[in-house]
Amino acid sequence: MKSLRLAAFAFGVLFLAACVTINIYFPAAEAQQAAEEIVKDILGKEKVDKPGKDDQSMRLPGRHQFIVINPLEWLIPSAQAAATPDFNINTPTVRKLQAAMKQRHGALVAFYKNGAIGFTNKALVGVRQQSAVPLKQRSHLKKLVAAENRERNQLYQEIAKANGHPEWETDVRNIFARTWIKEAAAGWWYQDAGGNWKQK
Repeated sequence: MKSLRLAAFAFGVLFLAACVTINIYFPAAEAQQAAEEIVKDILGKEKVDKPGKDDQSMRLPGRHQFIVINPLEWLIPSAQAAATPDFNINTPTVRKLQAAMKQRHGALVAFYKNGAIGFTNKALVGVRQQSAVPLKQRSHLKKLVAAENRERNQLYQEIAKANGHPEWETDVRNIFARTWIKEAAAGWWYQDAGGNWKQK
């Protein structure tokens, strides 16, 4: 009888632990903030003040989900922390990629302005109208775009990895795709969801 009660207790603990861990989610709001910070820096826009990571009001929605099971934190101490993650973009690799793209942006601006290139719906840079570029500059543009896209792909992978969830790469990319378009200057080109080019 004692062993039966022990087994039931162990099952209950495991069940509750499973209920907590399945609530791990992609923190879209924090990812959006992070993407805006990075994109604005790369594009040379002024930073705007936003609540700090230590602002407890930012985490209230996540904590409300776990009020019922908080007494079990001594059994599963890491579960709540995992369920309301900080979104980390402060790694040496992220900073290096961000700095490289910021430096390259100066060389890309003229091509954004004349419509030769634009932001794709995959959060990359695409050549929209090669004829807008003099023949002697096309090879240079091709190299710029290839380097930019290589580092953008690395950036999205690194951000997902830095947060302990490589599987979040697609979510990170989607957030950045919307953010690049949102922060693009008037007159620049971008792709809609169907891949059609539109001017902002």
